[in-house]
Amino acid sequence: MRIRAALVTVVAVPLALGLAACDNHQPTGYRPSAPADTPAAVSTKTTAPLKTARLNRVTFLPAMNSALTKQKSWRITGRMTVNGTVGMTMSGVQTAQPSAMSMEMSGAAFGGKTAKMIQIKNVAYVSIPGTTPSGKFVKIKASAGDLGQLIDSSDPTTIFKSFGSNIGSVKFAGVETVGGQTLDRYDVSVDTASALALQHKKLPAGAPKTLTYSLWMDKAHLVRRMSFELLGVSMVMSMTDYNKAVHIAAPPASKIVK
Repeated sequence: MRIRAALVTVVAVPLALGLAACDNHQPTGYRPSAPADTPAAVSTKTTAPLKTARLNRVTFLPAMNSALTKQKSWRITGRMTVNGTVGMTMSGVQTAQPSAMSMEMSGAAFGGKTAKMIQIKNVAYVSIPGTTPSGKFVKIKASAGDLGQLIDSSDPTTIFKSFGSNIGSVKFAGVETVGGQTLDRYDVSVDTASALALQHKKLPAGAPKTLTYSLWMDKAHLVRRMSFELLGVSMVMSMTDYNKAVHIAAPPASKIVK
């Protein structure tokens, strides 16, 4: 019980970093992420107007969901910054069936060390330096309090699902090169309160009414990169290696502590 109580406190740190920024800064709404905050280089590519039909408010969500439902697995990399300072980086893999994730997170949010999290369906196994014994994991419900929020924050599909009927507008922002790929960028605005509620998050004080996500899609409408900023906290996530073989397993019983 002592370890679990400490665990809840530690996993709340990345969330607390964001709330601290909310308390100390005026609402900024969305601003495009600076290149230094992105996992891959981004450049704008000027091209002649294309006759290809662009996605809009009606067609965007069905196209994105249709592409994603065909994927069995993918790799996630991400970076969270607070007022320009890197607070956390993450790297891991995720599968759709069964719903599972294996993630490593490091940075100031974890005292400069690396935390590990394995989630299989509704069960999570978490290992955090200084809180759990070295190499050991605590087993806990994946939906439990701050841990549930941390898992949701690491899962881009949870963010995509929160769009739903909350989409206010979809704007084609141009063709850009990201990590050597030519991608279509869309800026999607959503109702902030409703979208965060569906991500199991509370609305920070002073948050703008609408929140804008930038999503970079390939020609198959697969999301390859996503970014957003809310009250000084920005997140950039990349999704790669779609449908590559991935095996995610729970730690052995000898590695689990209570």
